[in-house]
Amino acid sequence: MARTRFAPDKGLTSRMLATMFFIGLLYVVFVGVLLVVLKGAWPIIAVVAGGLFIAQFWFSDKIATFSMGAHEVTAEEYPELHGTVDRLCALADMQKPRVAVAQSDIPNAFATGRNEKNAVVCVTTGLLRRLEPEELEGVLAHELSHVAHKDVAVMTIAGFLGVLAGIITRVGVQFGLFGGFDRRDSRDDSTGMVMLIVIGVSAVVYAISFLLTRLLSRYRELSADRSAALLTGRPSALASALTKVTGQMAAIPTQDLRRAQPFNAFYFAPAISAKEMASQAFSTHPSLQQRLEQLGKISAELGRS
Repeated sequence: MARTRFAPDKGLTSRMLATMFFIGLLYVVFVGVLLVVLKGAWPIIAVVAGGLFIAQFWFSDKIATFSMGAHEVTAEEYPELHGTVDRLCALADMQKPRVAVAQSDIPNAFATGRNEKNAVVCVTTGLLRRLEPEELEGVLAHELSHVAHKDVAVMTIAGFLGVLAGIITRVGVQFGLFGGFDRRDSRDDSTGMVMLIVIGVSAVVYAISFLLTRLLSRYRELSADRSAALLTGRPSALASALTKVTGQMAAIPTQDLRRAQPFNAFYFAPAISAKEMASQAFSTHPSLQQRLEQLGKISAELGRS
């Protein structure tokens, strides 16, 4: 946890440590199985696994902003946005991250980066157009909390193994679909069996890493809501922003929501329709009702104090 004025969250810290431990253990087992099964292919495994990890972790901020069509903006371009971030960083006693804007009608925001020095906080033009200043402040405090608690970096690392396993699974399946397993001699039969083992192990690893990251993601969103509400002292403004953003998702074209869904784990609110949200057993976010109930309790506590 960075030394800021954001309320510390021991529950989040313990969950991040547990997630990193199990993801690390899973990674060692996964690479070990690949080395045993593929034998002579260890240089390729090392290059691919190492290269993907370095790219995803070291350039996570650039990859995320580029993938979501965001660009860094100056205080002259967006004075009110920068002013809000400046006030929140001063209030939280933390280093100001870079500020970016994505040209998208989907009302959302996200934070990315491996540490405070490389962090980026981004909002969409759809969010800026729809929210009142105090609501925007609550959303930005939520995203800054992710940076302060370092859970953005943990999610980036935790998601790496799932990405690697997913790539191997898809490549293996496509290889099989295009005739890679349809051979007759014993050598090709053994090759096909090896590929099936690799696909099976990759699929299992992907499923486990998916569950681990989902569990952490849902808790970290509640933690960021709580920290933002306590820092600003206005949980009602954050609740209003949540309600408005979630409600406005229904007005966004389905194809636009689907393009944004791969990045849901980093968004302030998931880019899914209300109907989809009700059926998301493994959603990246807790339900709107759960988030609003927590903010209501914080509001009551602040009122009593």
